[in-house]
Amino acid sequence: MPPTPAPEVDGATAPPAGLWEKMKADPQYAPEHLALEAVRRLGPEAHAWQERTRAQRPGIPPDALADLAVKRFVNLARLSGAVSGATGIAGAVLDVGVLAWNQARMVLHVAAAYGVDPREPERATDLLVLQKVHKVAETARLALGVAAGRERAGALLRGNGTPMHRVLVKLGVKLAQMAGIRAAKRIFAKIVPGAAIILGTWANSSATTDLARRATELYRPRAAYWSDPPQLPGPRQG
Repeated sequence: MPPTPAPEVDGATAPPAGLWEKMKADPQYAPEHLALEAVRRLGPEAHAWQERTRAQRPGIPPDALADLAVKRFVNLARLSGAVSGATGIAGAVLDVGVLAWNQARMVLHVAAAYGVDPREPERATDLLVLQKVHKVAETARLALGVAAGRERAGALLRGNGTPMHRVLVKLGVKLAQMAGIRAAKRIFAKIVPGAAIILGTWANSSATTDLARRATELYRPRAAYWSDPPQLPGPRQG
């Protein structure tokens, strides 16, 4: 019997319009807004994916399930770098926003693969630390709390008179930091006439692969599913 085909990962591949509005209104906390929205929207998606896949492939080990997600999202990152056609600073910001969103999806799917609930609010903290927005969980939690409060006061953030170009520059830098693009200034290459696509296939897939490794290292020790119980070492043979 041929093996069951790998299930596709559901969901939109770009941040929702409402999230873009929040990030443009409050670009300083763009990564925090993205992490909060990712857990709200993508956590349930990741949970449903792992349940569906385990039903289709009884006994699949956590590592194998995580690999399915990683391969899917690394390929998606590579594709997005190859086909992007948006231009100007707005196009550059769109590129890194899409990349950061799909990287968050990948992390939540990896968590689900290891039996860590991707719907829990603490996953937003994980995202910010794994994506190196914050070095430690404590500061990530504090920033998330600030961002959540600013979301509730969203009406106060709109219409502040800041020129949109400056908003997009700040937003682009913050999202590039989150997406793992070390040379964040490269996102502005699109505004130079004749410049090539700045988020190419290598840059996107490399950043996403590095993030996948860190996510696996974080969640593997917490694995709640095993195809076989872990084996204790036997007595040393003399």
